Amino acid sequence: MKITDVRARVYEWRGHTVQPQPHFCTNAVDVLRTSGDRMNSFRFHSWTVVEVETDEGLIGLGNVALAPSVAKQIVERYLAPLVIGHDPFDYEFLWQRMYRSTHAWGRKGVGMAAISAVDLAIWDLMGKAVNKPVFKLLGGRVKDKIRCYASKLYAGPIDEMQAEAQRYVDEGFDAMKMRFGYGPADGPAGMRENLKRVEAVREVIGYDRDLMLECYMGWDLDYARRMLPKLEQFEPRWLEEPVIADDIDGYAALSRMTSIPISGGEHEFTSYGFRQLLDKEAVAVIQYDTNRVGGITAARKINALAEVYGVPVIPHAGQMHNYHLTMSSLASPMAEYFPKHDVEVGNELFYYIFNGDPKAEGGWLDLDEDVPGLGLTLSDEHLDDFCIA
Repeated sequence: MKITDVRARVYEWRGHTVQPQPHFCTNAVDVLRTSGDRMNSFRFHSWTVVEVETDEGLIGLGNVALAPSVAKQIVERYLAPLVIGHDPFDYEFLWQRMYRSTHAWGRKGVGMAAISAVDLAIWDLMGKAVNKPVFKLLGGRVKDKIRCYASKLYAGPIDEMQAEAQRYVDEGFDAMKMRFGYGPADGPAGMRENLKRVEAVREVIGYDRDLMLECYMGWDLDYARRMLPKLEQFEPRWLEEPVIADDIDGYAALSRMTSIPISGGEHEFTSYGFRQLLDKEAVAVIQYDTNRVGGITAARKINALAEVYGVPVIPHAGQMHNYHLTMSSLASPMAEYFPKHDVEVGNELFYYIFNGDPKAEGGWLDLDEDVPGLGLTLSDEHLDDFCIA
């Protein structure tokens, strides 16, 4: 079996729907105190689908959400010639060829995200070729089902956040994540607003359920140092991305000063990047996203590293490419899960483009052993809402 074609298509959401106030989240741009919608650059208004086809007519599907139009050009101009004509089961060779051939400019960021998409499609192909789900190729099932945490709860009016948290409790989730809305630019008053919302959510869910706290790189080291002692009383499962991803020493400093586990890695790449995080004891929870980090070929190496270091891996954003790794790895105790409702067009775009993701029931989900590959198909339900190029 040989790869004969690689193609990429960008699905652009026509409406460019913006997350309406008063629901919001801190982010890395906040420190600049610019006007307008500072979260806009972190939302996904488009998504790239990569198809890798073989001479036997099999088609594997991959995807990339970072800078989709740029990723499409990288896939078609640089990566496709490197894999066409080769056996997809030589996945390690193909990954190394893509990685090393683009190393001068592609080892992090959108270059690695594009490699991830091709790699995902290759793994999807391999599963389809042997009529097995991808997690069976990764070692098989190490858990009966995957525990999920509900991941929404953007900052907003307290009563609305409490009502949303109660919905997740009623749906059977025993863990959920909330976003902070205030950072350094908001001063002590913003700190108090952050604390009010954590306390309010805890009032609803109690202390027998896990509560995760998300900063999305919207704080700096000084602000995080002042906030951590105030948050410890609420017993969070972790504090996510308190500072920008490049500040590895900042992560390590925070980890040393608090009992709260510090998490990160959503914006880190390859096993080399995660070796730095682990060696410096910078994170207590790893949160790569498989369609950014280097695909399944890279992610499985990170899982092996994390298992040795005793650090759990809980990938960012759920989605099938992450679930297969979670199902097959002892390092992964649970998964992120995005309940779909009309708060934003962002991570939900994945579910508008693809069918196949399992629905969580009572806070747990399972993967079908009878569906080969990643288990995804392209959906035509929302085609009128996209421009496709």
